[in-house]
Amino acid sequence: MPNNKLQDFFSKQFRALLSNEPSGTPPWLDTIAKGETGGLYMPTDAPWVVHRDFGTLVGGVRALLMQALHPGTLAGVAQHSRYEQDALGRLAGTIRWLTVTTFGSHEAVASEASRVNRLHDRVKGQYEDSTGKPKEYKAKDQDLLLWVYIAFTDSFLTCHQDYAWRTIPGGADAYVDQWAKSVEPLGLSNVPHSKVELDKQLAGYLDRNELRVDETTLRVIKFIRNPGLPLAVMPIYKLLFAAAVVSLRPEHRKLLKLRVLPSWLVKPLTRMTLRSIQILIGNDSPIEDGALDRLRRLGLIAK
Repeated sequence: MPNNKLQDFFSKQFRALLSNEPSGTPPWLDTIAKGETGGLYMPTDAPWVVHRDFGTLVGGVRALLMQALHPGTLAGVAQHSRYEQDALGRLAGTIRWLTVTTFGSHEAVASEASRVNRLHDRVKGQYEDSTGKPKEYKAKDQDLLLWVYIAFTDSFLTCHQDYAWRTIPGGADAYVDQWAKSVEPLGLSNVPHSKVELDKQLAGYLDRNELRVDETTLRVIKFIRNPGLPLAVMPIYKLLFAAAVVSLRPEHRKLLKLRVLPSWLVKPLTRMTLRSIQILIGNDSPIEDGALDRLRRLGLIAK
């Protein structure tokens, strides 16, 4: 078991990487800690439990792979994102939305949704759909938002089930149902509320032939495979990438033309690695601790 100083060192390095903040303290920590209301979720709710766990490290990679399958969302990334020049900045922006929405107060969630909506206002253009027909798009289009949301929800749920160790309160259905509230402030309401509905909507994209892989997809996938992270963390990232590929549905993996390593090797090795990271950095989480302190201060949970 590492000593406290060693844990503090690795914890700071880990959180600095994810938040793109050298101090290791996410810039949005105060937003979560200083709110004056509860939030969308409590510590006993399924999204809180899933998103505090380390399966999210694999889930984030898997969600990016899935999102690249839709030519509309892919166009938004390729035409408007600086992902190749600022991968960590883009990662931090996504983590900010996830953590504020999961752990923040109602006013923090509203403010974060407003920030994301302003970003989406600037993302528009044209792409070729799966039939080769030109199509205008905006990031706020319901079909594109829905695909991003479904890819995210399926990925974080699947990777928690495959690689994390905490039981989901209420199971998969509770996670899908409760997490649906997260995108209402973004203007998306027609989302699945059960695992069966989630599976049905995922199958619909394949049935309608809306997903495809082209040269742009392959370029983005190549970058996701090797995003230029610091050399010290690349071996762990390579394992997370392999774990994400293993966890993909076979039909999505086939479309992406990704080689899969044996699940009997990848799954236990990934679980062991994530457990080791947890031990190395300790159980403290500034974001979760800030949210818990706020809920205690407001008398919403016991002190």
